[in-house]
Amino acid sequence: MDNDHTNGDPTSAQEGTVANGKTRLSPEKEAQMERRGNENSSVGEELDQANSSEKHEPGKTGTETTEEVNYITGIRLLLVMLSLSLVAFLELLDIAIVATAVPRITSEFHSLGDVGWYGSAYLLANASLQPLAGRLYTHFAAKRIFLSFFALFELGSLLCGVSTSSKMLVVSRAVAGIGSAGLVNGALTILSNSIPLPKRPAYLGGLMGFGQMGVVIGPLIGGAFTEYTTWRWCFYINLPIGGVVAILLVLVRLPGNSQTRELSTIQLLLALEYGGNEYAWNSTTVIGLCCGAGATFIIFLGWEYYKGDAAMVPLSMMKVRGVWSSCVTSFFLFSSMQVVIYYLPIYFQSTKGASPMMSGVDWLPNILSQFVGTLISGIAVTKMGYYLPFVVASSIFASIGHGLLSTLSPTSSSGKWIGYQVIVGFGRALALQMPFVAVQNTLPASMVSISMSVLTFTQTLGGALLLTCGETIFTTSLRDTIPKYAKGVNPEVVVAAGATGISKVVTDPTELARVLVAYSKSIDRVFYLAVACSCADFLTGWGMGWKDIRKEKKKAADPQKEEA
Repeated sequence: MDNDHTNGDPTSAQEGTVANGKTRLSPEKEAQMERRGNENSSVGEELDQANSSEKHEPGKTGTETTEEVNYITGIRLLLVMLSLSLVAFLELLDIAIVATAVPRITSEFHSLGDVGWYGSAYLLANASLQPLAGRLYTHFAAKRIFLSFFALFELGSLLCGVSTSSKMLVVSRAVAGIGSAGLVNGALTILSNSIPLPKRPAYLGGLMGFGQMGVVIGPLIGGAFTEYTTWRWCFYINLPIGGVVAILLVLVRLPGNSQTRELSTIQLLLALEYGGNEYAWNSTTVIGLCCGAGATFIIFLGWEYYKGDAAMVPLSMMKVRGVWSSCVTSFFLFSSMQVVIYYLPIYFQSTKGASPMMSGVDWLPNILSQFVGTLISGIAVTKMGYYLPFVVASSIFASIGHGLLSTLSPTSSSGKWIGYQVIVGFGRALALQMPFVAVQNTLPASMVSISMSVLTFTQTLGGALLLTCGETIFTTSLRDTIPKYAKGVNPEVVVAAGATGISKVVTDPTELARVLVAYSKSIDRVFYLAVACSCADFLTGWGMGWKDIRKEKKKAADPQKEEA
């Protein structure tokens, strides 16, 4: 009798199946629906299923109730996880290894005012390509797309290593960011296609935990390269490791098969960058950039609304509470992390006088606690089933930790900055993977790629915006505090000297000590941003919902419980 349904009108057959509470579709119908990803009705119906499952079956996504998914196991799963983990390791290594080299780079290029751009250019390019990456992974072979993005990431690393000026380095970081845009999204998409939902938190925790090893050893390697060879090796190191990863990815069979946004974000970043630095906040340049960013963003929203669910970012998907709450929470979580990643090494190397190598060692409490917290939270969610408690606890711990970091001074003892970092790192780690788990638990599996791209977009955009804001706060504060603490020192000379060149331009020991106090005060003000972000996470995290991801198997075993 199933053939009678398939011979009739496809739309009617599909609607009748959903109306009767049944979810069986022929393979031809399912393939046809996937190809029609640009039609509004398809996405809308999937979202209706997601909302329905959100009410009745918190642990089961719409598509996973539709069919029996052929997940991979054994050696193939091991090789896929190894491939994805190595890519995650490289990407996080790139972030961590660069952070300890930034102070030396600012001194070599006399570019303290570009500190924010070294991170923002990478994150902005990453964020701008996220919606496109999501669509690419939805409609094309994941393996080819993944390798293409990885090749761009490696090219960007090579260009960073051969950079001869600060501007070239910023552009090269943008190239690397374009390549990285499809790495996290691709890894999460492949992971979700390979492993059933109840087991994903543990595997996701393992993936992120292995990736965290890059963050752990990154500061040490970066400090060693910067101090004993050259900071350029912080980028060259990606090339041989990337070659090994590329070979492995080619051999392993992977499972599963806007310009407007970019323009508005660039205008906003330029306004934040120029304001108080190159131009006054009330200048026509800054005001014009702010107005242009707002106007372009409004046009983008209008276009997305016009395209409906065929848009790069389906606005109907963003109406789901679990989705937008996860995106906003991830936005603030990643923003606070980026602020600490870039400005804590500056604190160690400028105000504490640590070498690049020692600043990497001093940074280890933050990273090690984050590594442990990521593994613990992934395993705990798999056992407990609920992710919301970890999000709330994370915001509380992170708020306290960031607040304590903002009290650091040039004379702070090692016990203080070690303890504060442990609180921040562990607290942050509790929620790092939870937005991804929440979104996968809310939407149908067919929308995982685009939802992962939107989620990754929001967190990288948050890092780009907050790094630029942090740079503006830092340089503006330096110009204000140096005259207060060291009246005989020209603040512009200190800014131009870079983070590690202060002692070269301020030779008087008394004046130098006062300048370091001003430097520390300015960094403390940047950490206020991290405090605000963590407090915002406490408010937005509740919207992710109280759901048990373990119920998927139980519901599948006894469908009648759905009505209970």
